[in-house]
Amino acid sequence: MTSSVLIIYTGGTIGMKQDPEDGTLKPFDFSQIKEEVPELSKYDVRIDSYTFSPLIDSSDVQPSLWVDLAKLIESKYDEYDGFVILHGTDTMAYSASALSFMLEGLTKPIIFTGSQLPIGVPRTDGKENLISSVEIAAEKDEKGHARVPEVCIFFDSKLFRGNRSTKYSAEAFDAFNSPNCPPLAEAGIRIRYNTDVILKPTSWVSTLRIYTHLDTRVSILKIHPGITPVVARPFLCAPEIRACIIETYGSGNALSSEWFLDLIREADHMGKILLNVTQCKSGTVNMDLYATGTTLKHAGVLSGGDITTEAALGKLFALMGRSDNNQWVKTALAHPICGETSE
Repeated sequence: MTSSVLIIYTGGTIGMKQDPEDGTLKPFDFSQIKEEVPELSKYDVRIDSYTFSPLIDSSDVQPSLWVDLAKLIESKYDEYDGFVILHGTDTMAYSASALSFMLEGLTKPIIFTGSQLPIGVPRTDGKENLISSVEIAAEKDEKGHARVPEVCIFFDSKLFRGNRSTKYSAEAFDAFNSPNCPPLAEAGIRIRYNTDVILKPTSWVSTLRIYTHLDTRVSILKIHPGITPVVARPFLCAPEIRACIIETYGSGNALSSEWFLDLIREADHMGKILLNVTQCKSGTVNMDLYATGTTLKHAGVLSGGDITTEAALGKLFALMGRSDNNQWVKTALAHPICGETSE
């Protein structure tokens, strides 16, 4: 049975081609995708497309786009075996992370991809990224189930779990990495799937449920030498803020100055949700390892484990949107929802 894939173009470099008349880069018509990328015709896959209007530059992405994507996927869910979302690279990890928490009961692949060079120029990385993403989105196992029923990012021959990914290069073709989780698949002569890492649904007949109410009252405080109370207080204690992601050193350490700990305690007494995320690309928060981390823990700061900042933001948005009870959110933060942290 022929698989079907919906390509969703939100914007970004991958969808651009050079206008032969004036030489400028302009979006191409994705309804003619097989003319632009004839290699796709070799697959026994029905490919349709949907283009957002207006197109959104990656740096302008807002949570409203994630809501629109979730609603679109829900409306088309029964029509397609998989979805490929073309997206600018700058905020792709944020979007993939957020969507993973907004889609419950997922049994089909949602593959984000893009490119560093437009698909219509020589040496583009866009064609290979798109072709492999479509193949993965259409792939089924011997039982007819989706091979990778997760929200993912495919880039430069590697498929990563979306909420484990981060962009680490502004120029290289291998722009994304997933330091704390191995690739779900790697594309070489053939695509090799890491089946032991890929998450499977509890039921293949579960109904997709989307969560589109996002509470964005989250700040991100990056600890750095020379930080002052004037700088830190708004991130931790402002009345407009419901939660703060604290990007700490190493395994979850921050300065031990009494003024800082007093601010942490004040924020905790105000009922704020305080989540400790390491600044390191690889490794995990362990607040029992050093005295400074232990002090933060006793002051009310929660450990984010090895979660990325992008995933922490999306998880908080989604959980806070589901409940006004901060204690419920704190309890939910301690448990992985869709593979965003190591067990």
